[in-house]
Formats: sequence, C-alpha cells, structure tokens
Amino acid sequence: MQDGMPYNFLNLPLMNDSANSISILLAEDDPNLGSFLQAYLNSKGYKTHLCRDGQSALEAFREGNFNFCITDIMMPVKDGFSLAKDIRKIDAAVPILFLTAKTLEADRLKGFRSGGDDYLTKPFSMDELLLRIQAIVRRTVGVQSKSEPEVFKIGDVAFDVVSRRLVNPQGESQDLTTREADLLKLLCQHENEVVERKDALIKVWKADNYFNARSMDVYVTKLRKALAKAGSGEIINVHGVGFKLVVNRHEK
Repeated sequence: MQDGMPYNFLNLPLMNDSANSISILLAEDDPNLGSFLQAYLNSKGYKTHLCRDGQSALEAFREGNFNFCITDIMMPVKDGFSLAKDIRKIDAAVPILFLTAKTLEADRLKGFRSGGDDYLTKPFSMDELLLRIQAIVRRTVGVQSKSEPEVFKIGDVAFDVVSRRLVNPQGESQDLTTREADLLKLLCQHENEVVERKDALIKVWKADNYFNARSMDVYVTKLRKALAKAGSGEIINVHGVGFKLVVNRHEK
C-alpha cells in the first residue's frame, strides 16, 4: 500500500466461502490504517476485530474465539513481540502475521522467535497481504479443521463436538453447554492422560486465575454427572495436577 494513495479493494475478487469461517484479531495503533485494514478484510469475508494496542488485543484474544492474528509491532501499552509471546502461551497453533514498518533482519528474526508465522513490512501490497493470509490458512487452519475429529467415542457413548451432544447406544441424547463441550473436547483429545489444570484454564477459559479455577471445578462436576447419566467414561482428579478422562476400551 503506497502512502497517500487510496486502494480500491472493493474491485478485488472476493474470497471463497472458507473465509467466512476465519475470525481475525487485528492489532494496529494507526487509526487510519487499522480501520482501512478492518474494512478491507471484512469485505473479503473475514470477521475482523480491531484493537488499538497490544494489551487490549491480548484481552480480546482471551475473551474471543480467533483463528488468525495480525499485529503491528510498535504499539502502546504492549508491543507486538510481547503480544505474540502471550498469545502463544494461550494457543500454540493460532497463526500470527506481523505487519510492521520495522525492516531490519534482527526484527524479522525476533518476530519469528516470538511465535510469528510470517512477517510483512510496510508499505505493503494489499494483494500480497491477502495471498499471505490465504497461504497461512491453507497450511494451518485448513489442515487443523480437516484432521480434527467431529465425534469422539467415550466407551459406548458418542460425543458430537459440532452439536455439543452426548448420544448413548439407545439413541438417547444429552445436550452440553458450549463451555462443557469445550472442556470435554480437551479431555477427549487427551483420553486416559492427565490434563493439567493450568493448561485447561488457558485453553478453555483463556486465563488462569482463581475465579476461572472455581468455575472449572463446577463444570467438571457437571460433566461427571452427564457422563454418569450416559453410562460411560469417568473424569478423575489427579491431586495437585489436574484431571483425567478414563475410558475403558473393552466394550463390545
């Protein structure tokens, strides 16, 4: 994008339907560029949330459900390198693209060491930005969504991740809340393994604190009752460490 020259992004080809499933967190403190990028990405089918500094972006990431991040580096309160490191503590896989005026090789290397997947310097071409996003999505988001099972077997019970429902062999179903389903999904991904409390809090609640820990205990109790009602699987406490979903595989 050239300084002082408006870019007619509405004339660019629209993204395919896959963009509609991508939610982007955009951290950019320049009000003009930030608003422009948000409008551009929205016009391509992406759902884009704009933050003006690194700290508000981190808080938004904790509260939201983003599967792509674009961040400037030189921002108030929290810079982009620190933001990327903090995001990586919460989600090790979400793609992070640095969009910055810092052009030195040392800055690029620091960006990748901070957890970045790509690095684009200003001024930049909007076409190139779009193509880089598409390339990263193909390598990461698309691959993850295809390999992620939609149904987990918990003994004789099927857990449908999409519908958030437990279904027993008799066809009887029990609906779960979003938070219950997210927590059970995490436990299923680590079946018969210990899931540490801190990891569960960061991945499901986006923050490890006292209030979220108490909330998680309540949801674990609810899931125990749901599994007991369905007649399969058991969530046990591993004292001082976390939880384990125990599933016996001797059923017919």
